[in-house]
Parts: sequence; C-alpha cells; structure tokens
Amino acid sequence: MSGAVRPVPPQVAAIAPDGILSPRQRRAMRLSIIRRRQRPGTGSSPDVLGRRTAMIDWPDLRGILEPVPWAIVGGVATRAYMPERMTQDLDILVALEDGPEARRRLEGAGFEVVSPLSIPGIVLRSPAGVEIDLLFGEGPWVTMALAEPGRDAAGYPVIGLPFLVLMKLQATRDQDWTDITRMLGGAAEDQIDGVRAIVERFSPADVEDLETMIYLGKQEHS
Repeated sequence: MSGAVRPVPPQVAAIAPDGILSPRQRRAMRLSIIRRRQRPGTGSSPDVLGRRTAMIDWPDLRGILEPVPWAIVGGVATRAYMPERMTQDLDILVALEDGPEARRRLEGAGFEVVSPLSIPGIVLRSPAGVEIDLLFGEGPWVTMALAEPGRDAAGYPVIGLPFLVLMKLQATRDQDWTDITRMLGGAAEDQIDGVRAIVERFSPADVEDLETMIYLGKQEHS
C-alpha cells in the first residue's frame, strides 16, 4: 500500500523499538543473518582467495610523499590481504600534523585539490585524472600504524592488517564489513591475534563483532 508505514520487524524492534538502528546494531544484525545462513565451503576457491595482486595501476606516490610517513588505506589496501577488488579512488593516510606538508608535496607534483572530505582530509585529482583521498589521522594508533606499514604486490606502503580492520570496523558501509570478513578468513592465526590485540585496545566495543567476522571468514575458506 503506497505511503503506508511499514511495521518494525520483531527482530529489529527487540533491539531498537523505534526501528532506527545504529551502525553497530545494523552490523550486528547483518552478521547474525549471515552466520545463520552461511555454510562451510560456499565461498570462492582457495586459489582465488589466496591471490595477492596489483593489477590496477594506481599512482605511485612514494617519490612524492616520502619522507612524510604515509600508507594506503581503504579498498586499495585490502589487496595486500585478500583478492584485489575494484574501487573508485585511492585513499592514503598521513598524521594530522603532516597533512599540510603532504598536501604541499602533492600539489607540487601537479595534483589539484577538489574538495574537503566529510572527515579530516581532502580530495585531490592527479594529472591523469585519478582521485586521491588524503586522510588526516590523529591518535596513538595512527602513529603506530604509520611507523611500520606493510607492502602490497606493487611494493606500495599499505597500512597493517590490524589497523585496516580497526578503520573498517569504524566505518558504516556493508562493503567494509565484507572486506574484514574476507581478509581475516585468509589470515594466519598470529595475524588474527594481532588484530584482536589492536581492536581490544582501541575499540573494545567491537570485539564481539570481530569474533563473528573471524568465524565467518574462516567458514568461507574452509
């Protein structure tokens, strides 16, 4: 019936009587549904899940930004920990205090500032038309993450798995939660323990959902 107010489903009302779910509540409900429906071995083949590639040609910022500490984050960073997927732009993280210097270096290399982001940072466009989200992070975890970045298949600095999971747990998109599940499904136990330690330290409210994501990821890989 057009214009009718839909009743709040009982399973939603039990959590949020007004039907308005917070991002954490929505994530918990989605994970609960997936966990009930998922069966072992229903994902991609082990060969596909184990691939680590750098087929998409993103701008090489190493000669531009260094010695400023920086690392790739977001969707592009996931290719260091799971099969590469398409994403529309390149996200990079620098410390808040290094933001002005990173911007100066990028503009000096021909990057054009397009707009501010809704979070601390700016959008730039490369001379070839590629969009770059330059994120300004602050806090102890940012310093830790930028001190020892990993490397992807192209040799670009990529934020370590524990900190990438931490960032994606704080996001609100289903794709971010799917990324966590797939990355952790292919991670070794010592890597997962490292993720647990960082999440417990910096975002303890997400520990329960993290364990669900680990379980779901391992199910896909079994």
